[in-house]
Amino acid sequence: MSKPTMKSKVFFKTFGCRTNIYDTQMMIEALKDFEVTNSEPSADIIVVNSCTVTNGADSGVRNYISKQNKDGKKIIFVGCGADTRGKELYEQKRVFGVLGHSEKSNINAALFSKEPFKNIGVLTHLDRSLVSTYHDKSKAFIKIQEGCNFSCSYCIIPHVRGRARSQSEDRIIEQVRILSQNGFSEFVLTGTNIGSYGKDNGTMLGRLLQKIGSVEGVKRVRMGSIEPVQIDESFKEILKESWLERHLHIALQHTNEEMLKIMRRRNSVKRDLELFLELSSLGFALGTDFITGHPGESEEIWQDAFFNFKKFPLTHLHAFCYSKRDGTHSALMKQTVNGKSAKKRLKELQAITMQNNLLFRQKKAKLEVLIEEKKDGFYTGFDQFYNRIFITCKDDLVKKWVVIDDYEAKKEGNYATCKTE
Repeated sequence: MSKPTMKSKVFFKTFGCRTNIYDTQMMIEALKDFEVTNSEPSADIIVVNSCTVTNGADSGVRNYISKQNKDGKKIIFVGCGADTRGKELYEQKRVFGVLGHSEKSNINAALFSKEPFKNIGVLTHLDRSLVSTYHDKSKAFIKIQEGCNFSCSYCIIPHVRGRARSQSEDRIIEQVRILSQNGFSEFVLTGTNIGSYGKDNGTMLGRLLQKIGSVEGVKRVRMGSIEPVQIDESFKEILKESWLERHLHIALQHTNEEMLKIMRRRNSVKRDLELFLELSSLGFALGTDFITGHPGESEEIWQDAFFNFKKFPLTHLHAFCYSKRDGTHSALMKQTVNGKSAKKRLKELQAITMQNNLLFRQKKAKLEVLIEEKKDGFYTGFDQFYNRIFITCKDDLVKKWVVIDDYEAKKEGNYATCKTE
């Protein structure tokens, strides 16, 4: 009798956003003839799910590939970088194969290839595969759409993910049901631009959320970033639902009107502020994206933006200094802000938001937390306001829901001791 053939081991390295986390899990479940390993050194094949949002992101991916090249690993290159850097890496023979977004579901067949390959595919594809679980994660990610119809000056993503296109409600609900039946109760909706959901198939994000919230077993629904102009009446109708997280991340990118026009944004400071004040009055913690140092951000513009920024009830901030991205409109503009000034402006915004966040947490609301892990002696997770809490407890709390009404708000997070001790 012949011995069974040993399966090749595959390690997945995921860069970038939550959408890539979903895509990686989809590829993992498509591997029927290979063994997935969490040990990078023992892997025969490494699948690099890349991010290309900035030149810096590209550099990080290339550096990782260079290290694996030195170790003699067979590399399959997928993700957003496949469209922008795939041809270059393939021709330099730094990767064995390149797969575009529409080809990810064919990963099992691709790994059997004896010859190097490059298959970028098309940018009109929607995934049809369903994910059944997430290993080593307490919450589940649900990709509800692909692509973006915006044309922001600094962003390459519409060029590598294509135009906005939505998954059907039925498929999304089926995905949620499968994961709920497999023990998941917190869900994170993700995509390239999730606020555009339904614009192409006659539905709305608010209606989808309502259907997800009614699925048995769903306890909390979180969302990725949405645009201010995408919060319509259907969305506002679900703001008081118990399953909706009490934190919303709404992408402003800037708080000066002229700068928003330069950045080719669709929002305006006046309407943005009205929206944020309305949501804050309903008890929401609010986060945003912000870019400092974009070409055209003069000192006069910055001072106005800083004055306006302080009016916003922001508790969370994903801000970064402008980084040139080849292939975008702003890459052709003259850089008028030096790196030192951009970093100074960034730190000023961070200081304001950090203080806002501490004051918000000091109000001492009752917290509902899904514990994600135990680290450095603390059980940790995020509450409904997307603030981290550190809990000491003798019981094993990992992947369990806990309610905390007695805690200390410190700079880096909230601290509590469970009552079972």
